[in-house]
Amino acid sequence: MTAPAENAPPEEYGAPSLRFTSAMRLHGKAQFDAVYDRRVRKRVGPIAVAARLNGLPHDRLGLSVGRRVGNAVRRHRLKRLLREAFRLDQHARPGGLDLVVVVYPHEPKPLDDYRRMLADAAASLHRRLSRPAGPGKASR
Repeated sequence: MTAPAENAPPEEYGAPSLRFTSAMRLHGKAQFDAVYDRRVRKRVGPIAVAARLNGLPHDRLGLSVGRRVGNAVRRHRLKRLLREAFRLDQHARPGGLDLVVVVYPHEPKPLDDYRRMLADAAASLHRRLSRPAGPGKASR
């Protein structure tokens, strides 16, 4: 096997791609509202994650970082950290979830903390959404 070309996609050489493409983002109010309407949430530290099954082989991410969190510089830093945490662990999650991460005011943490928080919340929400509805429980 020859060495991969510099711009060749890594999946051609057996390694999964770690790109964060447009297809992995939630776009628009309707997609965010669909996740919020499912009413399945998990709070982990300074973030709350809402989720719903999306029927796709991969997860999609939406971020909600309000002005209460801080100035634009802080909000954008937190968004970059959360996108990076999502991107790096995209193949470790089972997939098929739309996730909306709501950030509450806090001092920025190291990337590994956000990776752990996002992984814990996604795993918990995936278990909750995947189990069958018991008797007397209406499926939403």
